[in-house]
Amino acid sequence: MEDLFGGAAPYYAKYRSGHGDPAIEHLAMTFGAGATALDLGCGPGTVAIPLARRVREVLAVDPDAEMLAEGRRLAARAENIRWLRGDSTTLDRLPPFDHVVMGRSFHWMDRRAVLAELDRLLPPGGVVALVGPTRAGEEQPWEPAMRRVRDAFGVNTFTASNSYQATGEHHDDVLARSPFSDLDRAHYEVRIGYDLEAVIGLQLSYSYTAPARLGDRLDAFREAARRALLASCPAGRWELVTVTEVLVARRPSGPPRSP
Repeated sequence: MEDLFGGAAPYYAKYRSGHGDPAIEHLAMTFGAGATALDLGCGPGTVAIPLARRVREVLAVDPDAEMLAEGRRLAARAENIRWLRGDSTTLDRLPPFDHVVMGRSFHWMDRRAVLAELDRLLPPGGVVALVGPTRAGEEQPWEPAMRRVRDAFGVNTFTASNSYQATGEHHDDVLARSPFSDLDRAHYEVRIGYDLEAVIGLQLSYSYTAPARLGDRLDAFREAARRALLASCPAGRWELVTVTEVLVARRPSGPPRSP
């Protein structure tokens, strides 16, 4: 799936919101300052870059060369991030790591296979952390207008085997049936303002409307999105409150040993 986000990297970096300092600090405190953290499906470093300031090292892994290049550009001065091309099927080829975090990537994976492999690779005490919108996230206010535009352009979502799109099974339900079934959650609220260009840029960060997928229809898509968005909100400004969940999954503690 390395071409899934073709041409989307600069839009992803500019228009996808970060998770906020409290969520990143939560991850850092969970991992510990001396940890090597794997950011699996790192994109342009939305988690990896701020996390690197708080841990010993981050392995930033993504299948998309454009995403990795954008991350390297944004974190040119960071000496403790290793940008590595790979995906959830190449975990055993990576350098050792203590913990793993996934942002907006876990839903693309064969989640059960990934968790089984992480159980083999993570040391005792290693955790799997997911960071992103909560299960009950509200629809974005511009989504009805953009859905009509996507329908007009015939762009649909992709699915992967045993992914969230394929099964409809939520991440924490998969985790609860995995080796990492001891779950702990924390929630952080972020308020973000968007103008017209930001909303259109956000669309171009998604796999189903990435520039490479739109091809020579890119300019037409931009214009259709602009018209639809202004028709639904003439002011061209939106404010969105998002709740980011940090879900930390650990292996359950075993029963106490008999004396």
